[in-house]
Amino acid sequence: MTPTKQRADRVLIHNFSWQQFENLLLDLGDSRSSRIAYDTGTLEIMTPLPEHEYFKQSISIAIEDIAEVLEYDYESYGSTTWRREVKQAGLEPDNCFYFQNEALIRGKVQFDLNRDPPPDLALEIDLTSKSLNRFPIYARLGVPELWCYEDGTLKIYCLQEESYLEVEQSGVFPTLNIRALPQIIQSYRLQGRRALRRAVRAWVREQV
Repeated sequence: MTPTKQRADRVLIHNFSWQQFENLLLDLGDSRSSRIAYDTGTLEIMTPLPEHEYFKQSISIAIEDIAEVLEYDYESYGSTTWRREVKQAGLEPDNCFYFQNEALIRGKVQFDLNRDPPPDLALEIDLTSKSLNRFPIYARLGVPELWCYEDGTLKIYCLQEESYLEVEQSGVFPTLNIRALPQIIQSYRLQGRRALRRAVRAWVREQV
């Protein structure tokens, strides 16, 4: 294995085998704050910064509030490690959700993407500054929709065949202007979490 790029919050390693990846996951366990991504022999380990975590949590809670108002069944699996050896692809999203396939995985605590459907929606914060491009990894895992937040902008991508296409509307919430969420979060940032959640729920009701 060969470290080729390092920053204060991440390290990128080349020539890292799948077995080394699996062993690393076992060694690190679940009690950690780092995020890991693997793409055909290249590994990235990233430690999220406070700003990253704030927007991850804010958008994640907004997704749950939207689902509650719309009375959608859903499940969230946070930064679960999703991987498929045959695709040489693995990663841990900032958060992920089941909506369309929620009934198929309801109550599950163990997954095998060779049998189980991938999450319907994954969230990535500050995607483009990560050293390892997540899009090809998500595509090989088969995640239908990605939300990517960066610098006050939320972009929506839908999987079209084997690549992602930026779209205007979410397939999960087609009746909502999801790209307005960062503005709502910023507007209520100094008023606290409860005020923000009330604002998101009111915004959903106004649109439906």
